[in-house]
Amino acid sequence: MNFIETQLKGCFVIEPKVIIDDRGYFMESFNEDTFQKGINQSVHFVQDNQSFSTKGVLRGLHYQCGEHAQAKLVRVLQGKVLDIAVDIRPNSSTYGRYEAVILSDENQKQFFVPRGFAHGFLVLSDNATFFYKCDNFYNKQSEGGIIFNDSKINIDWQFDLDKLIISDKDKVQPTLEQSKVVW
Repeated sequence: MNFIETQLKGCFVIEPKVIIDDRGYFMESFNEDTFQKGINQSVHFVQDNQSFSTKGVLRGLHYQCGEHAQAKLVRVLQGKVLDIAVDIRPNSSTYGRYEAVILSDENQKQFFVPRGFAHGFLVLSDNATFFYKCDNFYNKQSEGGIIFNDSKINIDWQFDLDKLIISDKDKVQPTLEQSKVVW
């Protein structure tokens, strides 16, 4: 596996070694020892989540704060998404900046989003199956969100914003400046 740290300290794009032959392919998608050495952090995942969405569905930007904050290791099992991590650590030199990564069943890339980041994704293919590991259990009281089109973050979603499919909850999220980020 190849671990590439992004401009946001602690966020990594992970490129697995894919072995292809006439039968198809094989890859090791996760190995705790290799993963922890690759990101130089100790992370223990406790929950796996999966979603299916159609083209234009935008999920995010979400986070959990305080003792329930979550690190995530995300990947696409089928389809293609634009995956986004936003640094919401108040004392970070990259606070309010984002990283965008294309994840697909073709490139098999994964994206590690540590605690202290908001996360979201947009489906670019006809549909997509999205899978992610979390290092902490979901806690409704600790959840927070940031509006997808926050003008200060200024995410380039690479999509016609008028054609987005967004939940009612995500349509009314606060800006980063107004959010309840507590660490």
